[in-house]
Amino acid sequence: MAPTKSGDFRVNADVPGTVSVAGTLNFATAANALAAMRSAFAKNDRNTLDLAGVDSCDSAGLACVLAALSEADQGGRRVVVSHVPAGMKALAQVCGVEPLLH
Repeated sequence: MAPTKSGDFRVNADVPGTVSVAGTLNFATAANALAAMRSAFAKNDRNTLDLAGVDSCDSAGLACVLAALSEADQGGRRVVVSHVPAGMKALAQVCGVEPLLH
């Protein structure tokens, strides 16, 4: 699957079993990023969300990631999150949702 681009983020599902997100997840990109993650996770073989390439994230970006994880969980699939950036981790701690990123 080719990378999906919108704004300043990319969602790529070329690595088997993995959806990789890169770029900025913020108020401007969150809705499109969530749609791209939904599409990438539509394949049942995706069980890892790799956030190594995320360089910036605000509360809307964090909500986007949590929504993608929740939707996968509701669909009966446990998705493991890898390489959570320090800024996203800190924001999740402040919001009290850090356990949801494990």
